[in-house]
Amino acid sequence: MGFYLRPTALEAALDAMAERPLVVLAGGTDFYPARVGRAIEEDVLDVTGIAGLRGIAAEADHWRIGAATTWTDVIEAELPPLFAGVKRAAREVGGVQIQNAGTVAGNICNASPAADGVPALLALEASVELRSQRGARILPLGEFLRGNRQTARGGDELVVAIRVPRRGEGSRSHFVKLGARRYLVISVVSVALRLDVDDAGRIAAAGIAIGACSAVPQRLPALEAALLGNPLKPGLGDVVEADHLAPLAPIDDIRGSANYRHDAALTLVKRGLDEMAAAA
Repeated sequence: MGFYLRPTALEAALDAMAERPLVVLAGGTDFYPARVGRAIEEDVLDVTGIAGLRGIAAEADHWRIGAATTWTDVIEAELPPLFAGVKRAAREVGGVQIQNAGTVAGNICNASPAADGVPALLALEASVELRSQRGARILPLGEFLRGNRQTARGGDELVVAIRVPRRGEGSRSHFVKLGARRYLVISVVSVALRLDVDDAGRIAAAGIAIGACSAVPQRLPALEAALLGNPLKPGLGDVVEADHLAPLAPIDDIRGSANYRHDAALTLVKRGLDEMAAAA
């Protein structure tokens, strides 16, 4: 292995990142499998010793999820219905061992088109908090993700948290995934849904995000607009039309054809909305 550092303070980590290029290591659930059979030659910054990077807290206008918060932490946390979809996605991130080690920020920074956590957070209009010696900045998650395995993080920057806007008591979310089998599988298609329901039982705002059907997960703004004003009741899935999926750009690969992914996404969005209506 090359240079290895495991600081216990954020400032020490940022100092190290300003000095040289470093590979950030958190849960290691993507780092180690990608290097099976060969020596680790990269210079590594292990952030697991920085206690302040882990945990979920309610701030004045947002929820703050520390970058090193694990998926098990998310599953076990007492959170409002707004996070129901994130919790469902967390249970799909590998097996329990992976959930115990894998981190929320690691899932985002790995930037896989099929990452389960990303659509769920995208539907919640999450943003990414970055820090460096130069200062701090906050980017919407949709802007942070640039493409397959590509993000807007600078070489001297560290993701320190994910922010989720606080919403009213009528906000709830859901997550639906299709894979080749029931457990421990990479998504063929994933769908995350957020609905903000007013006192009259009608949809006041919506966030719909699709994973594994584009280079990065995509929101469906036309569908979100079409849902506004509809009552949250059985039959809600009938609002969905094929044209609403225009932002998607699925590909053919070993897990499914582009046409299959498109049809599956359409079906899963309808199913997800109907399931949310049934649970209301």
